[in-house]
Amino acid sequence: MDPKRILVIGGGVCGLVTLRNLIERGSFDKVELVERRDNVGGVWYLDESDPEARWQSPAYPNLVGNVLPEFLSFSESPFPEPPSTPHQPYPTLKETHDYLRLFAEKYLERGNIRLNIEVVRVEELDAGKGWEVTMRDWSLPDHAGREFVSVWDAVAGCTGWFDDPQWPQTEGMEELKQKGLAMHAKSYRGPQKYAGKRALIIGNGNSSNDIASHLVPLAQTPVYRSIRRPNLPHFVSLPDPRIVDVPPVKRFIHDDNNKVTVELKDDTKIEDIDIVFVGSGTYRILDSFISIIPLMSQARAPQPRRIPSLHKHILYAYNPTLAFIGTVMPYTPFTIADVSSTWLTLVWSNQVPFPPSPEARLLFEKERIQHIERQREIEAAETGREASSLFTYSALGASEEDYAAGLKAAIVAAKPELESVLPEWSEKRRTYRQSMYEVKRQSLLWLKKQKDDLEQAKANENGSGLANGVLNGSRS
Repeated sequence: MDPKRILVIGGGVCGLVTLRNLIERGSFDKVELVERRDNVGGVWYLDESDPEARWQSPAYPNLVGNVLPEFLSFSESPFPEPPSTPHQPYPTLKETHDYLRLFAEKYLERGNIRLNIEVVRVEELDAGKGWEVTMRDWSLPDHAGREFVSVWDAVAGCTGWFDDPQWPQTEGMEELKQKGLAMHAKSYRGPQKYAGKRALIIGNGNSSNDIASHLVPLAQTPVYRSIRRPNLPHFVSLPDPRIVDVPPVKRFIHDDNNKVTVELKDDTKIEDIDIVFVGSGTYRILDSFISIIPLMSQARAPQPRRIPSLHKHILYAYNPTLAFIGTVMPYTPFTIADVSSTWLTLVWSNQVPFPPSPEARLLFEKERIQHIERQREIEAAETGREASSLFTYSALGASEEDYAAGLKAAIVAAKPELESVLPEWSEKRRTYRQSMYEVKRQSLLWLKKQKDDLEQAKANENGSGLANGVLNGSRS
């Protein structure tokens, strides 16, 4: 392992911190990041000026996060104090993108980051000769996306989770998609166009809860939310009598008037639905441009929510000059990407050891799969129903601290000076991290009270009784 020229694919959270760590904590001849859009930031970059852009973020206007600033901070680059009240300490979409853009600024100026460059294909060369990468340059005046080819010693795929949304295989869903009567959360941009509509939302995570809360002031009520189980504590949402939870959907029936009848699994029906939102947060993580037959065939297997054959969720077992950052779903993606890419930097610098054979490297994956299967069996036995989809290979869940602490221990063994630089992972930090969600709940209650008080003041001033509560349901 002696890579000199390294390509980083993707200019979001994972790509930016990987680029920084490879440059600042490694000793490589050339490190370059390519991003297909015209700005860095990944999902945090929402270009509202061009709704028809080739690649869109899944973010929506006025989004407010649910992770505190310290967990959005890369090591040696603290997140600035957001200009918000003590009652609402969570950064907005714009504040988060501003942080990422500032973090990337010097690498943009130095030419380490190239925008408007799309990676089309990454092909493994014979005999350890690296990777042939085919790209399209969309920055040229004719916007033709002209292709060119370059060769790299190592490649880090950092494209994350939000490129390939998955739809439920429910009967009738395909027809709704074709008729424009179903929308995935990835394409949601706000509630305004659904005023007066009857809506049903599938899912009970952050996306579904946000969409439901946005819709209730404008749409016909109740707004229906189809769920399999009560939401977990970290999917923070205030109760609202205008949002009615219903069982999972058995089938959708579309009529000639572009209305939808929803038949639920308890055999009840909801009629005259105008729009169905898929907010279950389901995406397929697959860097489809990586051209390795075993990787591609396994990734298309019945368990698609992972990139297979990765050691530590990072190194491709059969050729460790290919790596991925951001293949896991953690509570704190910024800090996990930071420690993961620091570990990768030291592996590629021959400062951190890793198992010497593909078979040894694959043990991590095997043990992880066995662990998840046991956890799913335990939850199903305890609850009497199918285990949550969050008990999956790629969701770190309760193992996040142990995973990150293990990576950090290997890093510190090689470079002790990084002990105080990288974040701490411990049981104490786990408890503190989990407290973020109660802070979020309190911030939502505070925000709701401010809006209720404002509406009451307006009603008193106008002598018209209580206002219609248009603002009352908004979470962001």
